[in-house]
Amino acid sequence: MATAAEWLEGARLRTLPAAVAPVLVGTGAAAQVDAADVGRALLAGGVALALQVGVNFANDYSDGIRGTDVDRVGPLRLTASAAARPGQVRAAAFAAFGVAAALGVALVALSGHWWLLAVGAAAIAAAWYYTGGRHPYGYLGLGEVGVFLFFGLVAVLGTTYTQADTVTWPAVAGAVGVGLLACALLTVNNIRDIPGDALAGKRTLAVRFGDRRARRTYAWLVALAIVAGAVCAVAAPGALLVLLALPGAVILAVAVLLGARGVALRPVLAGTGALELAYGVLLGLGLAI
Repeated sequence: MATAAEWLEGARLRTLPAAVAPVLVGTGAAAQVDAADVGRALLAGGVALALQVGVNFANDYSDGIRGTDVDRVGPLRLTASAAARPGQVRAAAFAAFGVAAALGVALVALSGHWWLLAVGAAAIAAAWYYTGGRHPYGYLGLGEVGVFLFFGLVAVLGTTYTQADTVTWPAVAGAVGVGLLACALLTVNNIRDIPGDALAGKRTLAVRFGDRRARRTYAWLVALAIVAGAVCAVAAPGALLVLLALPGAVILAVAVLLGARGVALRPVLAGTGALELAYGVLLGLGLAI
């Protein structure tokens, strides 16, 4: 039986900035047009956090039963380590998805845009089939596509739209930036796991690209995210605050380009999550002011 500490580690709390950042940017974009709503922002944040936890447990379960996590370098995996039974981990994933769905229904009800329920259902399906089902798209090198779409575009623009009833171009630019950083977070995670994933037949984009090109891809993703945020300054000069994240982005990119691997990539993974959170805070604040 897994302990509470092991369940928390299995939830992979270091990935949660990927859920918070888009809500901050989306709310900042809503504030730019004087339409920010704290209650709806909190609901959107709850949806995003629950989805992220659900994704983490779903990946733990699906990778664990496939044997992909046998030689995993990263944090504890409940299924692969036998700390928890597979059925328990799967139940935890669906419980998190249930929380996300309940909060999403409340948010949609407040906004009055009921068609967004279909978007929410698609997000939950994407979360499960990333590594679940017979043909998981994460095993085909399409993980970054799903992350960019749902933890970038959908999360940011959905947050803005449920508050402002519209989508502005700075919101779109911010969504692109957040999506690129979410992809960078997944990319560095997959660079760390290239040896094990290749052996297990998990053809992530990092495996397909190879170590060297995957590292360059990470650097480009981080750089273009900063550019996307800075572009918002055309409409909101305060968005230049995002440039304060540039030194951290450079340090992380250099560490990856210089060949950090295995356990040495753990602080880079944590740092990328922190970078995305800082990006969300700075760009969200910059758009709001």
